[in-house]
Amino acid sequence: MPPSQVDRKTNAHASLSEAEQEREKKKRAAKEVIDILEEISILLNVNLNRQQLSIAISLIENGINPHALAAVVKDLRGKSEEGREREGDRGR
Repeated sequence: MPPSQVDRKTNAHASLSEAEQEREKKKRAAKEVIDILEEISILLNVNLNRQQLSIAISLIENGINPHALAAVVKDLRGKSEEGREREGDRGR
């Protein structure tokens, strides 16, 4: 194989490696953000798990109003609690 082709393949491999490194760096950063938000969630007794936090972050990053999202979560929790209370009343 001519040297120029070897150089191109080596450069392509190096670029791929750099792209993979960048993806890994972004993954680590995202995990760190979720770790921090999970700690805050625990301290504030928000009761959102890692998956729920990730979904909330994604929604906010995609333009959902954070206050509206908080209101929806609060409303759904209230309805869920009401449903559990009704189920408890039926069991008595």
